[in-house]
Amino acid sequence: MVRANGAVSLRELARVVQTSEVTVRRDVRALEAEGLLDRRHGGAVLPGGFTRESGFPQKSHLATAEKTAIADVAAGLVEEGEAVVVGAGTTTQELARRLARVPGLTVVTNSLLVAQALAHANRVEVVMTGGTLRGSNYALVGSGAEQSLQGLRVSRAFLSGSGLTAERGLSTSNMLSASVDRALVQAAAEVVVLADHTKLGTDTMFQTVPTDVITRLVTDEPPGHDDRAQTELQALADQGVQVTVAGTSVAPGDALPGRRPRRESPLPVQRRGGPSVPLRAAPLGDPGERARVADLRRR
Repeated sequence: MVRANGAVSLRELARVVQTSEVTVRRDVRALEAEGLLDRRHGGAVLPGGFTRESGFPQKSHLATAEKTAIADVAAGLVEEGEAVVVGAGTTTQELARRLARVPGLTVVTNSLLVAQALAHANRVEVVMTGGTLRGSNYALVGSGAEQSLQGLRVSRAFLSGSGLTAERGLSTSNMLSASVDRALVQAAAEVVVLADHTKLGTDTMFQTVPTDVITRLVTDEPPGHDDRAQTELQALADQGVQVTVAGTSVAPGDALPGRRPRRESPLPVQRRGGPSVPLRAAPLGDPGERARVADLRRR
């Protein structure tokens, strides 16, 4: 299933294999240890950052709560009467739904999903780029989209992508999408990147926004055991990016609140209403578990 779709949710895997999400999560963890896939919040993707881009149906089911929190914070950055550009993506679509409540706003976008979210908003003007429709993410790309952005100037650009690292900045898996995103950046005085923690530390093929061009990152709080995301957030802040994590603003160069030093295994997992408990990989000696893992490999 992962090979066919590029990404799949734990819920869908559990339905197909006819077992619980807890069991599937444990089996996915074992497959990741063997290098057969990469875990993401609420699902799994093909291993490595330089794989083909997942389509909208797969992306829309991953990290939905995190995207909602990010969109809530990002919408608070937009003031009445502003002109902004909003790129394509499931997170920017969530942002657009909230921008519909900002009066006097002008939104320039190459995303049909963003435009649809704003279509019936009162006192919000939507300007679509030209270009060729890319069906996998409902975005307009190509020379027509890029040329329509020439000479444009707005206060902010809100962009998402497939991966974000301190070394290369924001990146995506598609060359045409990357080219339009770069044109969107050129039109804006400030660049705000919207990326949930699953994208932190992931590097994909085409760079869209170098780190030194990113004004602000809006993200969610990484899980306590996700050292890679925590390290990447700190590195971005150290390079001058203003990081906003679930309502907590971090000035460039400051230490992120709650940052903990790397711990040796077992890793701590925070539980609401109780103490930290150690995370340990479940043994796979049970024949039933081996069969489930083998079944997931075949899919």
